[in-house]
Amino acid sequence: MSPRRTLATTGRVLTQIRHDPRTIALLLVVPSLLIGLVAWLFDDTPVFDRIGPAMLALFPFIIMFLVTSIATLRERRSGTLERLLSLPLSRLDFILGYALAFGLIAVLQAGVAVAFAVGVCGLDIEGALGMLVGVAVADAVLGSTLGLLASAFARTEFQVVQFMPAIVFPQVLLGGVLLPRDDMPDVLHAISDWLPLSHAIDALNAVATDAEDTAYVVGQLLVIGAFAVGAVVLGAVTLRRRTP
Repeated sequence: MSPRRTLATTGRVLTQIRHDPRTIALLLVVPSLLIGLVAWLFDDTPVFDRIGPAMLALFPFIIMFLVTSIATLRERRSGTLERLLSLPLSRLDFILGYALAFGLIAVLQAGVAVAFAVGVCGLDIEGALGMLVGVAVADAVLGSTLGLLASAFARTEFQVVQFMPAIVFPQVLLGGVLLPRDDMPDVLHAISDWLPLSHAIDALNAVATDAEDTAYVVGQLLVIGAFAVGAVVLGAVTLRRRTP
């Protein structure tokens, strides 16, 4: 692993995205628009204040997963990855470069989404706003690292979409968006404890309601970080040079 090569990969990815306005809009604007749609749907009701923090976890997570996985897959299918790995560039350099690039985008995405949810949609936050942004960033980074992992196993963009029911949908259903996790059957609650999105939603809810102390939120962030690091390492190990 070389920090210089990792940063060079990060710069290349950011340059590509900078020249793609549609991807920029998808990453930075669409999550806020979806949050705004939910807020509008539940206007004049207390529902948005209850589910709004979960929406801050849900929409950036899904979008970062899709964009990262498809972007990485195209590098492999086009032969770019094979050419890069013929140079002194390791798989870990490549994966970390992508993770860092989309991590920087996640900071912008989370900042825009939180600002829109709180400032425009009126989401009531009782805890520290900075902590809310930090958890939202960690959640978006988690989505991108899982996208990197999924891209290592997919051969086509269609197969990436097929990973949604296997990787994303169970986390949405069991993450506490539809039903509080404490009200779930014991077996489903135990399964949800092993799903990283559950911890992101719990942390965002804890900050929004100020129901838990900082140590609890930090603990949830460590769990999210462990899943993200695990996805990066596993993605680097399983990454193929080129799709057959």
